[in-house]
Amino acid sequence: MPPPACQRAIAYVERCYELLFVKHFCARVWIPDAEEVWKSAELTKDYKNGDASLLLMLEDGTNIEHKLDPKTKNLPYLRNPDILVGENDLTALSYLHEPAVLHNLKVRFIDSKLIYTYCGIVLVAINPYETLPIYGTDIINAYSGQNMGDMDPHIFAVAEEAYKQMARDERNQSIIVSGESGAGKTVSAKYAMRYFATVSGSASEANVEEKVLASNPIMEAIGNAKTTRNDNSSRFGKYIEIGFDNRYRIIGANMRTYLLEKSRVVFQADEERNYHIFYQLCASSHLPEFKTLKLSSANDFLYTRQGRSPVIDGVDDTKELCTTRNAFTLLGINESYQMGLFQVLAAILHLGNVEIKDRDSDSSLIPPNNRHLTAFCDLVGVTYQDMAQWLCHRKLKTATETYIKPLPRLQATNARDALSKHIYAKLFNWIVEHVNKALITNVKQHSFIGVLDIYGFETFEINSFEQFCINYANEKLQQQFNMHVFKLEQEEYMKEQIPWTLIDFYDNQPCINLIEAKMGILDLLDEECKMPKGTDDSWAQKLYNTHLKTCSLFEKPRMSNRAFIIQHFADKVEYQCEGFLEKNKDTVNEEQINVLKASKFDLLVELFQDEEKATSPTGQVPGTGGRTRLSIKPDKGRDKSSKEHKKTVGCQFRNSLQMLMETLNATTPHYVRCIKPNDFKLAFSFDPKRAVQQLRACGVLETIRISAAGFPSRWTYQEFFSRYRVLMKQKDVLPDKKLTCKNVLEKLVQDQDKYQFGKTKIFFRAGQVAYLEKLRADKLRAACIRIQKTIRCWLARKKYLRKRSAAITIQRFTRGYQARCLAKFMRRTQAATIIQKYQRMYVERKRYRQKQAAALAMQTILRAYMARQKYQALLREHKAVIIQKHIRGWLARCWYKRCLYSIVYLQCCIRRMRARRELKKLKIEARSVEHFKKLNKGMENKIMQLQRKIDEQNKENRSISERLIGLENSYSTESERMRSELSRLRGVEEDAKNKSNQVVSLQDELERLRKELSATQQEKKTIEDWAQTYRDEMEKMVSELKDQNGMLKTEKDDLNRLIQEQSQQMTEKMARAIAEETQQLETDLNEERSRYQNLLTEHLRLEEKYDDLKEEMNVSKPGHRRTDSTHSSNESEYTYNSEYAELEEGSRAAEVRTLALNTTTFLKKEKSRHMVSTVKMDDAEFKKARGAELEYESLKRQELESENKKLKHDLAEMRQSLLGDAATGAGAPGSPAYKVLLDQLNASCEELEVRKEEVLILRSQLVSQKEAMHHKETMTEPSVFVEDVSKLKDADELKQAYIGLKDTNRSAAPDFHKLNEDGELWLVNQGLKETIRLLEHQLQTQRRSYDNEVEALRGELQNVKEENNRQQQLLAQNLQLPPEARIEASLQHEITRLTNENLVRYITHTQIRTHDLMEQLEKQDRTIRKLKKQLKVYSKRIGEMGAGQTEGQTSPGQMVDEPIHPVNIPRREKDFQGMLEYKKEDELKLVKNLILELKPRGVAVNLIPGLPAYILFMCLRHADYVNDDQKVRTLLTSTINSIKKILKKRGDDFETVSFWLANTCRFLHCLKQYSGDEAFMKHNTSRQNEHSLSNFDLAEYRQVISDLAIQIYQQLIKCMENILQPMIVSGMLEHETIQGVSGVKPTGLRKRTSSIADEGTYTLDSILRQLSAFHSTMCQHGTDPELIKQVVKQQFYIIGAVTLNNLLLRKDMCSWSKGMQIRYNVSQLEEWLRDKGLMTCGAKETLEPLIQAAQLLQVKKKTDEDAEAICSMCQALTTAQIVKVLNLYTPVNEFEERVSVAFIRTIQTRLRDRCESPQLLMDTKMIYPVTFPFNPSSLALETIQIPSSLNLGFLTRV
Repeated sequence: MPPPACQRAIAYVERCYELLFVKHFCARVWIPDAEEVWKSAELTKDYKNGDASLLLMLEDGTNIEHKLDPKTKNLPYLRNPDILVGENDLTALSYLHEPAVLHNLKVRFIDSKLIYTYCGIVLVAINPYETLPIYGTDIINAYSGQNMGDMDPHIFAVAEEAYKQMARDERNQSIIVSGESGAGKTVSAKYAMRYFATVSGSASEANVEEKVLASNPIMEAIGNAKTTRNDNSSRFGKYIEIGFDNRYRIIGANMRTYLLEKSRVVFQADEERNYHIFYQLCASSHLPEFKTLKLSSANDFLYTRQGRSPVIDGVDDTKELCTTRNAFTLLGINESYQMGLFQVLAAILHLGNVEIKDRDSDSSLIPPNNRHLTAFCDLVGVTYQDMAQWLCHRKLKTATETYIKPLPRLQATNARDALSKHIYAKLFNWIVEHVNKALITNVKQHSFIGVLDIYGFETFEINSFEQFCINYANEKLQQQFNMHVFKLEQEEYMKEQIPWTLIDFYDNQPCINLIEAKMGILDLLDEECKMPKGTDDSWAQKLYNTHLKTCSLFEKPRMSNRAFIIQHFADKVEYQCEGFLEKNKDTVNEEQINVLKASKFDLLVELFQDEEKATSPTGQVPGTGGRTRLSIKPDKGRDKSSKEHKKTVGCQFRNSLQMLMETLNATTPHYVRCIKPNDFKLAFSFDPKRAVQQLRACGVLETIRISAAGFPSRWTYQEFFSRYRVLMKQKDVLPDKKLTCKNVLEKLVQDQDKYQFGKTKIFFRAGQVAYLEKLRADKLRAACIRIQKTIRCWLARKKYLRKRSAAITIQRFTRGYQARCLAKFMRRTQAATIIQKYQRMYVERKRYRQKQAAALAMQTILRAYMARQKYQALLREHKAVIIQKHIRGWLARCWYKRCLYSIVYLQCCIRRMRARRELKKLKIEARSVEHFKKLNKGMENKIMQLQRKIDEQNKENRSISERLIGLENSYSTESERMRSELSRLRGVEEDAKNKSNQVVSLQDELERLRKELSATQQEKKTIEDWAQTYRDEMEKMVSELKDQNGMLKTEKDDLNRLIQEQSQQMTEKMARAIAEETQQLETDLNEERSRYQNLLTEHLRLEEKYDDLKEEMNVSKPGHRRTDSTHSSNESEYTYNSEYAELEEGSRAAEVRTLALNTTTFLKKEKSRHMVSTVKMDDAEFKKARGAELEYESLKRQELESENKKLKHDLAEMRQSLLGDAATGAGAPGSPAYKVLLDQLNASCEELEVRKEEVLILRSQLVSQKEAMHHKETMTEPSVFVEDVSKLKDADELKQAYIGLKDTNRSAAPDFHKLNEDGELWLVNQGLKETIRLLEHQLQTQRRSYDNEVEALRGELQNVKEENNRQQQLLAQNLQLPPEARIEASLQHEITRLTNENLVRYITHTQIRTHDLMEQLEKQDRTIRKLKKQLKVYSKRIGEMGAGQTEGQTSPGQMVDEPIHPVNIPRREKDFQGMLEYKKEDELKLVKNLILELKPRGVAVNLIPGLPAYILFMCLRHADYVNDDQKVRTLLTSTINSIKKILKKRGDDFETVSFWLANTCRFLHCLKQYSGDEAFMKHNTSRQNEHSLSNFDLAEYRQVISDLAIQIYQQLIKCMENILQPMIVSGMLEHETIQGVSGVKPTGLRKRTSSIADEGTYTLDSILRQLSAFHSTMCQHGTDPELIKQVVKQQFYIIGAVTLNNLLLRKDMCSWSKGMQIRYNVSQLEEWLRDKGLMTCGAKETLEPLIQAAQLLQVKKKTDEDAEAICSMCQALTTAQIVKVLNLYTPVNEFEERVSVAFIRTIQTRLRDRCESPQLLMDTKMIYPVTFPFNPSSLALETIQIPSSLNLGFLTRV
C-alpha cells in the first residue's frame, strides 16, 4: 500500500484530472498499448462523473471506447501541451508520469537527435549506436565553467558539476554510471574521465591524465567482451578514484573492480565472444615476437570459438592490440612483462584445448605428448608429467591420511576449466594492481572524484549467481539513490520555507534484508557451502522453509523446486539454484596451484605468491568412486592457518559492496542512467518496451514519482511574471513583483493548496502549469481572435470601398465609351468623303501613267536596235585586230627563243672557267695555311705568326670583298649589255612584224573577199551563242563569288568572334589565376604569420612556466584556493617591492640571462638569413696572402654599404606595399604593390642565383688557397690551382687577374726565397701557363670564325649567281609568252621575289635580335664577374672582422659580463640632437620609474601618448651618439625585460596591457622612423631626418621588439576575452533587449539564468559599454588606428563565436523570437561600429555566422523552396551547424511548429556536396595574426618635455 501522503497526493491528482476531463473537451490523454506501451488519444466526448468508459480518437483517426477500471475508476494520464514536449529536464513537464517521460525522451532522441536528458539530478543517456561529434575538445571547453542548467544536458555538464562542487564545497564527489549491458556505461565513464583530464591537467610533468586515460584500453581488453546486446560489454564493475591536489589538478588514480565474470573465459553463448585480449593475440599471431606463443586463428581454440562470432564488424583486433601494448608501455609495464602476460594468456588458450579422455567410468587420462598441453607447460614453465597427473587426479585428506583420487572425465574437464578461470582471475588482479601502481603518486591527495561504472539491473530467461549479485548491488545503489533524491527534495522545500507534509517513498530495505541479513539468502548460501554434502537442492529447500511464509518479497515458482523469485525494486526475477554453490565456493585443485607455484616462469610465480588454499570450505570433497592404493601420511608440520577457510564469493562481494556504499555515502553523488534504445544496435531507433523496462529499473520513474508527490513545478517570481504577464491586467501590476504574482495566482487558482509561495520560487502541484498554460493560450487565442476580427473588419471595409470605387469607375468608363462611339461615327463619315475623292484621283492618274509607259517602251525598243547594229560592227573590227596580234607575237617568240638559248650557253661556259680558277686558288690557300701551322714553333713565334695570320686573313677578306664587288660590277655591265641586245632584238622583231603583217594582210583580204558572205552569217550566230554562254558563265561566276565572299565574311566574323572570345576567356582566366594566386599568397602569408605568432605565444607560455617553477623552487608560496571558476590559476600573486628587491639582489640577472639566450638564438637566426656563407680565415695568413687587396677593400666598402642600403629600401618598400595598403586592396593584380612584389621577387631570384654561383667560386678559391698554403711547405709536390683561371674567359679579365697577381707579388718583400716559400711564384707560373693556353684557344676560335665567314660569303655569292640565272631564265620565258600570260607570270614572279625578300628580312632581323641578346648576355656576364670581385672583397672583409672580434661584446638580452657573439652594427655619421643623457648606474632607476612604477590610471593619463617610448628612444639616441654599443644593448635588454615583468605582474589589467602595447608599438615605429632607411624617411621632416641614428643599425632589435609587441597583443586579447566572456551569453542570448517578444518556458529542477535583466545581470548595453571602454582606453593611450581595427575585429569574432557556440548547445535558445533578439543585438553592434568609424575593419564579417544562424531561426522551414533558400543563405555556417540548429529549434508558443525530420533530411541531402570541416563549434581561442603597419610620428623629439611627476630628474636633455 502506498504511504498516506502519497494517497492524499494521488487523490488530489485524481480530482484535478476529473475537473480537466469535465471542463476541457478535446483533451489529449495517454492510454496503455501492447506494442507502443502508451498511445496518445483525444477525448471526443466530455467525461461525466460515474461514466464507465471514455470515447477517444487515436492519432491515426481511429475512434475507440476506453473502458475504465470498475474498481479504481482511474482516469488515463493527461498529455502535456506540445510546448512542453522535448524539454531538457523531465521535471519541467507539468504532468509527471511514465508516458510523459517516455514520450519526451522519444521526441528528443528520434526527432532532435539528442541523447542526453535531465531528470532532476539524474542524467539519462540513450545509446545512439552511432559516433556523434559532441565529445571534442571544443565541446569540453564550451562546458567548462558553465552551470549545469545553463547548457543542454551532457555527460560533460555532470562532470563539470562534480568538479566544481569538489572545488567549492571541499567535498569528494562520485559519478555513478549504471545501465544494462550495451547501454553505453563504459563510454560515458570514459568521457567523464576524459573531461577531468582535459580541464584539470596534471600537477607534474608525468602526464598523469594520459595514464588515467590509458587505463581504459587495458581494462577493456582484459575485462570487456562481445555479448548479444553489446559489442564492448564490461563484464566487471569498476570504481575509479581520480585524485586531485589542493589546486585541483590530477595527481593520480586508483581502481577497484567488482565481480569479474570468470565463467566467460571457458564458455560463451552463441553470438558472443571471450574477452577481447584473446582475439587480439590470435589476430596478431603472425608477428615475429608472438611466434613462441604457438597461436593461430581464434577458431582453432575451444575458449574462443564457442560463440561462433570471432570477429566484430568494424573492429581490427590487430590494431587494438597495438593500442593495448602502447597503453601498457605508457603505464610503465615494460616489454618483458607484456610478453609474460601474453604468454600466460596464450597458455590459457592452449589449456582449453587439452583433450581429456575416459579411462573408465571413474577415471580419466590425457593422451601422452598432447600438443596443447606441451605448449601450455612450455609457456608456464612446468613439467608435463605433473600437470597431466593433477589435471586427472586430486588429493583427498582425512584426519590421518591423504589419498590420491582419480577424477572422471567430466570432473577433470571442470577442474581444467576452473584452473583456467583461476589463472585468468589472478592475471586480471595482477594487471589491476600494476595499473594502480602506475597511477599512484607521492603527492598528497586533497580530494577525489570517483567514477563508478557498474552493471545495471539484469533479468534473463535463465538467471544464475552472477545476476543475483548484480541485482543485489543495484538494490543497494537504488536505496542510496532514493535516499539522496528524497534528501534533496526535502532540503529544497525547507530552504524555501514552505509548509508541506513529509513525503513517504518506496524503501527497498526489506529486499536488501532478504538478501544480506542474518539467515538471509547469502547467509544460507554460505552455510550450505560449509556443509560436507551441501547441494543446490538442499539450499533451495532451506530458502523455502525460511522465507516463503515470512517475506512477501520471496516467492516460489509453481513448476519448479530448484528456483526462487525475488521481488526487486524494478521487477520480479526468477533465479535458478543450479550452480549457486559451486560459483560461490569458487574452488580449484590445490595440487594444480602447487604445480604452478613451482614454475620456472617468474611472472606466474608472482601471480600465485599470495595464493590461499583453494579448497572447499570443509577442507574435503565427497568422493564418488573408489580410492587408489597409494596412501600418503599427512604433513604434521602444517601451519594452523592452513585450516582456515577462505571467504566465499558472496561474502567477498558483500564486503566490497559495503565498502563501496560507505565510499559513495561519504561523497556527493551524481547519477548517469544509460538506456539501451533497442536490442538490434540500430542507430537512433527507439523501442518503447525496452526503454520503459530500463526506466523502471534505473530509478528514473522513482525520481518522477517523488517529485510528483510534492510540488514538481517551480518558478521564480521573475520568470512567472514574465511568462504570465498576459494574464494580468494593468492595475494588477505592482512595483513588487512578488506581491503581483501572489495577487494574480489568488485570482487564477482558487484552491490555495495547489501552490505554495517560497522565498524565491512559486511551487505548483502537478498539472497546474498545464492549467496556467491553457489559460495563457486561451488569453492569447482570444487576443488573436480580437485582432483577427479587427483585421477582417478592416479588410471587409477595404473590399467594400474597392467595390464602390470600381462601380464609379465602370460608370465613368461606360459614358466615355458612348462618347467615343459618337465621335467615331462622325470621323468615319468624314473619312468616307475623303476616300472617295482620293479614289477618283487615283483612277485618272493610273490611266495617264499607262499611256506614258507605252510610249516610252516603243522608244526604248527602237533605240536598242540601233545600238546593237553599231555594236556588231565594232565587234568584228576588234576580232580582226586580235588575230593579227597573235600571229605577230608567235613569230617574235620563235626568234627570241633561239637568241636566248645561245646567250645562256655562252654564260655557262664563262662561269665554269671562272669557278675552276677560284677552286684552284682556294686549294693553294688551304695548303699555305697548313704549311703555316707547321712552321709555328715556340710560344712567342706562335703568337706572332698567329697575329700575322690574322692580318693575312683580314687582307684575304678584303680581297674577297673586292672580288665580290668586281663580280657585282661585271654583273651590272653584263646586264647593261643584255639590255642593249634586247632592245636591238626588239627592233629587228618590229621590222619582221611589219613585213609579215603586209603579207598576212594581203592574204586575209583575199580570204575575206572569198568567204565574207558565209562567214558573216556563221560569225553572227557564233557570237550570239558565245555571248549567251559568256553571260551565263559570268552570272554564275559572279553568284559563286558572292556566295564565297559571304561565306568568307561569315568565317571571318566567326573567327574574329572566336578570337575575341578566346582572348576574353584567356584574359579572364589569367585574371582569375592571378587573383587566386594572390589570394593564396595572402592566405599563406597569414598562415605563416599566425604560426609564427603562435610559436611566440608558446615561447611566452614556456617562459612563464619556467619562471613559476623557479619561484616555486626558490620561495614557498601559500596554497592556492580554487574559486568557482573551472580552471585553477597557475600564477602567484606577489607585490612589487619584493620583486624589485629580488631584482636588486640578483634575481633579475638570472631572468635577463634567460631572455638573453632566447634573444641571442633569434638574432643568430636572423643573421643567418642575410649571410650567404661565413668564411673563417686566419688573420696572419690572410694578410700575407692578400696584403694588396686590403686597400681595395676600403674602396669597395662604400659600394657594399650602398648596396645593403638599397636592399633594405626594397624590403621596406615591399612590406609597406603589402601591409600598409592591405585595407584598400593594394595587393590586387596590376596594383603598384603587386608590381613591386613581382619585380623584387624576380630580382631576388636573380640575386639568389648569382649568390649561389659566387658561393661556389668562393669555395673553390678557398680550396685553391689551402692548396697554395700547403704547397709552400714543399715545392716538390705538384698541386693544381687553375680553378679560378679556368673560369676567366675574357681577355680583359685575364689581364686584370694577371695584374692582380703581379700586385700581390709586389706587396711582399723582394725576397724570392720567401716568395717561393709562400708559393706565390708557383701561382704566377701556373697563371701564365693558363693565360697562354687561353690565348691559343681564343686564336683558334677566331680563326674558325673567319673560316666560317668565308664559307658564308661563298655561299652568298653562289646564291647570287643562281638568282641571276633564274632571273634570266624567267626573262626569256616571259618574252616567249603572250601578253596576258606574260603579265600573270610577271605578277607571280614578283610575289615570289617579295616573299623571299621578306623571308630574308625576317632571318636577318632574327639574327640581329639574337646578336642583341648575345650582347645582353655578355653584359650580364660582365656584371656577374664584377659581383664576383665584390664578393671576394666582401669575404675578405668578413674574414678580417671575424678574426678581429673581441670577447667582451654581448648580444641583446645578455648581461654585460657574459661573452657572446655580437651583432654586426654598421657605424654612421650624423648630427646629434633631441637626446636624453643618463649615467650607466641610473639605468635601473630609469627602468623602475618609467616602466615598473608607472601607473596608466595615474600619471600616464595626462601624458603625451607614447611619452615613455619617446623618452626611451631619446636615451637610446644618446647612447648611439656616444657610440656606446654596450649601453645600447643593456638599455634595450632592460626595457624588454621590464615590460615583460610589468605585464606578468599586471597582465590581467586591460589598461596596463593596452598602455604598454601602444608604447611598444610607438617605440618600434621610432626605431624605424629614425633608422635612416629611405623607406621609413619618406614622411619625415628634414629636422627629423637629422635625428636618425648615426652609429648603429638596430634592424635586428626591431624584430625582437616586434615579437614583444605580438606577445603584448595576444595578452591584450586574452585580457579582453576574460572580461567579455561572462557578458556575452547573458547579453547576446539570455537578456531580452526587446521586452515581451519571447516568454520564459518552464525549466525544471536545474534552473537557468533568467532572461530578464535583474540586478547584476549583464545586458547588451553592458557589452556595448565595455567595448566603448576598450576603445576609449586604446585611443587615450595612442594606439595605432590600424591596430585598434584589428583589436575590434578580434573582439567581435569572440562575441560571435561564443554566442553561436552557446546557441548550438542550448535548445531553449533556438526559437523564432530568440532569432529576432539576436538580429536586433547584432544590429546594435553594427551601429556601434558605425559610430566609431570602424565599419571597414572586417569586424562585421566575423558576425556573419551568427547573423545567418539568427536568420535560420526565423525563416520558414517547410517546403523544398524553403530548403533551397536556407542552403543559399547559410553560406557561413557548416552543414553540422545548420542541422544542429534545425534539430534544436523549439517553439515557445503554441502557434509555432517544429521542424520536421523530412525537412532536415532534405537539407542534409542538399548540403551533401559541401567541402567543409565537420567541426560543430567555432574555435573561440583562435586569434587573427596581427600586423603593425608603420605609423610615423610628426612630433619633434627636441620639443618633448619630461614631466616632473615621472621622477626622471637624472636625465639631461642634449
